[in-house]
Formats: sequence, structure tokens, C-alpha cells
Amino acid sequence: TACPLTQDHATLINRLQDMKPGIIQDQTAIGSGIATAVNRLKESKTKSKVVILLTDGANNTGNISPKMAADLAKTFGIAVYTIGVGSATGDPIETPFGTVVRNMPVDLDEPTMKQIAEVSGGAYFRATDNASLASIYKEIDQMEKTKLSTKNYRTVYEEFFLFVLAASLLLLMEFILRSTLFKTNP
Repeated sequence: TACPLTQDHATLINRLQDMKPGIIQDQTAIGSGIATAVNRLKESKTKSKVVILLTDGANNTGNISPKMAADLAKTFGIAVYTIGVGSATGDPIETPFGTVVRNMPVDLDEPTMKQIAEVSGGAYFRATDNASLASIYKEIDQMEKTKLSTKNYRTVYEEFFLFVLAASLLLLMEFILRSTLFKTNP
């Protein structure tokens, strides 16, 4: 996985921005992806453990079947929410020559994605554009609320010592000068 579990959104965004296309092959290993996510979450102590599977394709590679991965997620109490993305009418793609709509085939295996969600205790959604994807994320957010508590530590440095030292030196100097040079005889 590209980023460890974190609540630091800036770190996550930086890691995502550093990713380059072509790091992995152009295939979809849904079972392996779910198994990797389960491995990262299985030791978590939170009440609600969730994996969101966002895919535009069917499982076509990997050593673990999606059904086996869903069973594994269920074993560890992890709900898998599956989201199939893409539209049959084509998606707008930005090119150097402007926006072009390309009709890309969407090879979703919706029955398998529904089965993954059902077995693990999640739900299946279909997103055809950015607005529907945003509304799906909001819906999942409403279903899966977990109260998080964090401990913040702050190191406090006591800086009064320099001022006490300076004041003590000035008082000592005042006492020495009053006893010697500026001594007044009664």
C-alpha cells in the first residue's frame, strides 16, 4: 500500500500526488487488494472497520479470489463497500487539445461486487460521475461513524531560568556596589 493508516490528510494527499501511472500492471486484482486492506486493518481496535473498493473493472489477475477476500474480511469484522465507477456513454478526458469524450467500455462484474459487499456486511454502489461518487462517499460516511480520540503531547520548555539568573546577577552586583564603591557612611 502507498500510505500507512493515518489521520493526517496532508500526508495522504502528498503520497497520492507522488504516485505515477504505471507503477503496477494495467489489471485489476480485486481479491488481492481486499486481502491487503484486511491485513492492514485486522489488528485495529476501532469498532467500525471499513474497506472501500473503488474499481472500474472486473477481477482479472491476482492469487486471491474476490469471494475468498470477502470471507476473510467478514472473519475480521471488516465491512467492504464496493463502488463500481464509469459510464457506458463515455467519460470526458482532458487532453492538450481540449476536453474529449471517449466511449471506454466499462468492464464491471457487478454480481461479484454485490456479493463481496453482501458477504462482508457492506453495500454496493454504482457511480457514473463525480457528483454521484461524492454522494456515495457521504452516504458511507453517514453509515460508518466511529468516535476517534487522539492524544496530543506538547513539550513545554521553562524559560524563566535565564530571567532569574539575570535578576540574581543584577541584585548581587547591586549589593557589591552598594557595599564597596557606593558605600555611604552613616
